[in-house]
Amino acid sequence: MAFIGDADPFTASIPATKVELTVSCRNLLDRDTFSKSDPICVLYTQGIANREWREFGRTEVIDNTLNPDFVRKFILDYFFEERQNLRFDLLECITFKAFKLESMRPISCFVFLFSSGIPGKKCGTIIVRAEEVSNCRVRSVMLQFCGNKLDKKDFFGKSDPFLVFYRSNEDGSYTICHKTEVVKNTLDPVWQAFKIPVRALCNGDYDRSIKVEVYDWDRDGGHDFIGEFSTSYREMSRSQSQFHVYEVLNPKKKGKKKKKYQNSGTVGCYCYSSCPNIPGGSRHNYSVMLMCNPSQPTSLHYMSPYQLNDYAMALRAVGEIIQDYDSDKMFPALGFGAKLPPDGRVSHEFALNGNPQNPYCTGIEGVMEAYYQSLKSVRLYGPTHFSPVINHVARYASAVTDGSQYFILLIISDGVITDMAQTKESIVNASSLPMSIIIVGVGPAEFDEMIELDGDEERISSQGRYAERDIVQFVPFRDYIDRRGNHILSMARLAKEVLAEIPDQFLSYMRTRGIKPGPLPPPYTPCPPPAINPLLTRRVSRI
Repeated sequence: MAFIGDADPFTASIPATKVELTVSCRNLLDRDTFSKSDPICVLYTQGIANREWREFGRTEVIDNTLNPDFVRKFILDYFFEERQNLRFDLLECITFKAFKLESMRPISCFVFLFSSGIPGKKCGTIIVRAEEVSNCRVRSVMLQFCGNKLDKKDFFGKSDPFLVFYRSNEDGSYTICHKTEVVKNTLDPVWQAFKIPVRALCNGDYDRSIKVEVYDWDRDGGHDFIGEFSTSYREMSRSQSQFHVYEVLNPKKKGKKKKKYQNSGTVGCYCYSSCPNIPGGSRHNYSVMLMCNPSQPTSLHYMSPYQLNDYAMALRAVGEIIQDYDSDKMFPALGFGAKLPPDGRVSHEFALNGNPQNPYCTGIEGVMEAYYQSLKSVRLYGPTHFSPVINHVARYASAVTDGSQYFILLIISDGVITDMAQTKESIVNASSLPMSIIIVGVGPAEFDEMIELDGDEERISSQGRYAERDIVQFVPFRDYIDRRGNHILSMARLAKEVLAEIPDQFLSYMRTRGIKPGPLPPPYTPCPPPAINPLLTRRVSRI
């Protein structure tokens, strides 16, 4: 299956134009008794030789609607000199929760330019929009949105808002390109940050209009329109130091209330980062090290039920961005400075998940969970030693020096470094390896030693040897905390600063070693959705 973002469309060996297909439907046949259908579109391509239909891909399932606008796209090779037959099957997804089975029954079947369905019934209309895929210098962007004082739409509650993004077309129409999750029962929602290909937002035209609609989610699929605003990728990419605020306007309310109507709330946008096309052939590996100390209410490790502590905010801020460069998203997470059960042995290099043979955690959420669990099982204890964890990652980096892998170590600490001489030596040794070190200082302590490790003003040295290149980036978290208490803005500012030097450090290693960009590695492909069960699917005649 091939969807947008799955592969680079500009590395094909056979010359072809890449075309993106967007599918929408109107007035589909309702196959449900007590609600509306849950449609999904499956695309088939026909072989030239044997004329067999093979599944190419499928969209997401949209619940409870007869007028779906599918967000997931199909990207195909278009050959001008060939006749390429496509078939679109519109099916309803049915889930049998009691038996954990899923089947799909046809709503209607379509052949490109021709359609057939259930005899005697109007099955609806399919709309397929094709657009040639353009190249983008910037591959992807990380965005986050939050709302403020949105209109109240629910009678017994507030609103359940979500955002829908559309990019404009040359004929003045709009094509859906993204949809956020629903945030329940609030007029001040904070949506999760998301990474999206710039190609999906604007297809290479940074000034192309992007319309964002705000809705209140309803279970029956009749979502209430709150309002809308317009922007562009260029405008959103400028919001990297503070939120760019948009007024949410409802044209109907504006027409009725005239001067009394101001807006239906506001939506703020923050652009975490614009991710350039990193030279192909290299995978990034991300390691997390957390300095541990007593977890009392005055401790920076203290787990408040109301907000993230400084360690957790720093970990999430950096991790949510850097994890997108890690192919398998499995991260070794180690702590340093604790007495371990059962004998109270002091360790400066222990697995947060309690498994020294396999310290890997699944995604940043897995690292966060391991961190929280470790606080309950170990007795946190100083002093602060950096060299063991730097040497730990350096051992892995020294085994792969051909540019195929690059290692990033994140250290979060609030203490004074007690093995400064050994740490300097470890960094000098590691400066010739494919790795970078990010150090985030949390708390009110003085960080003079960590600033010295940064090496921006003077290249770090040990026993007369200087570091081959600068591989350390140090940032004190307190300098980026928003004074108004906006933790999302604080994390965004921190992430932008600590990741600023990583691309140059990565490229400096490649250049000094004479390593040139290679072909892109195969994309990480998640498990495909379950195949249609032929025993639970009724077929219909086709032209």
